[in-house]
Amino acid sequence: MAWVHLAVAAMFEIIFALSMKYADGFTRLVPTLITAMAAVGGIGFLTLAMKTLPVSVAYPIWTAIGTLGTVLLGCVLLDERMTPAKLISALAIIGGVVGLKATSA
Repeated sequence: MAWVHLAVAAMFEIIFALSMKYADGFTRLVPTLITAMAAVGGIGFLTLAMKTLPVSVAYPIWTAIGTLGTVLLGCVLLDERMTPAKLISALAIIGGVVGLKATSA
């Protein structure tokens, strides 16, 4: 169940990051409320995941999925460019998370 909690937390993290963009400096009410709810949801589900997962695995995976999802959706929804440097950086994040998981006890 911890992995499900972590996956839900990561989805909230992506919603949090994207809704901040739409909140326009917290000047738009609905995106601002979504940002706040996503922050609480992300941290709440991360906390549940950490009841059984080690912090050295759960937190990096949470941030990695949030980062990768935000980069991908930024390209799709916000017309941001996927440059070779962004792609290589995203692959490095994936490699780091896989390495952390592979070396955790």
